[in-house]
Amino acid sequence: MKVRLIFQVTLLLLCGISSTNLMARDLAEIQADGVLRHLGVPYANFVSQYVEGNKVNHSGLDIELMQNFAEHIGVKYEFVPAQWTNVFGMLTGRNGQFIDNKVVYSSPEPIVGDIIANGLTILDWRRELVDFSDDYFPSAVWLVARTESELNPIKPSDSLFDDIRMVRELLKDRDILAMKQSCLDPDLYDLEGAQANVILPAKQLQLNEMVPFLLNIEAEATLLDVADSLIAIEKWPNKIKVIGPISEDQKMAIGFRKDSPQLRAAFNEYLKQIRADGSYNRLVKKYYPTVFHYYQDYFETATLGSSQ
Repeated sequence: MKVRLIFQVTLLLLCGISSTNLMARDLAEIQADGVLRHLGVPYANFVSQYVEGNKVNHSGLDIELMQNFAEHIGVKYEFVPAQWTNVFGMLTGRNGQFIDNKVVYSSPEPIVGDIIANGLTILDWRRELVDFSDDYFPSAVWLVARTESELNPIKPSDSLFDDIRMVRELLKDRDILAMKQSCLDPDLYDLEGAQANVILPAKQLQLNEMVPFLLNIEAEATLLDVADSLIAIEKWPNKIKVIGPISEDQKMAIGFRKDSPQLRAAFNEYLKQIRADGSYNRLVKKYYPTVFHYYQDYFETATLGSSQ
């Protein structure tokens, strides 16, 4: 696969052919080539990596989901590692970042993947870059604080809007850790308007590094999404506490190029099938057993085969 990729990129440079035209593929081209290229950013239990000997291996909910989908459409599976800063460019041929509440595009680059799957939250600005599948996992962004913080968990009301308002009222002059170009981007939740002191890591972190980073610096709290919160609560039960929601309910989905409608349709049909037969919930339970306590209705509906 690497030899073929090098050959294709070399041909692109020699012939002056657009990288988008050369590497962009829909379902028919993928099946003809015989390989589905899965772009994934290490994140929570969606895509995790571990070293075995001298080899880096990957596991997780989205790894298995994409492996099974590749088998479903009759092709081999290939994982292509990515980062939050470049994953959209690796899919579409042009990276886009959320800056000053708008999408700013970079120069064209080679397309090296067919599909993004790593617990990708559906955000309005990302819709400009990719088309999303039907959603497959619930999410939201919470405020999570160190145990010794003076911040106390809110008393939930019957209104999510009121709960968010109560949390925002606690943010004034508080040091809050956040991360640009992710679902934890402070601009998405107007932390500046809440008069929080936003702290951005000097180096690019993975989302699952937010809590360890929080526990080793002077920040009082961090933004954290549901998936990472569930893992963090289990891993550091006596060191962190959930204060309450910062965002409205969110959903996660698979990202596709806008010129891959057949691939997207094939995945949606596959997702509907595994929701209906119960195999999807069994896969989720393997990696996120506690999520059913928080989002039972979502997964009960999924079992019925609804596309949410």
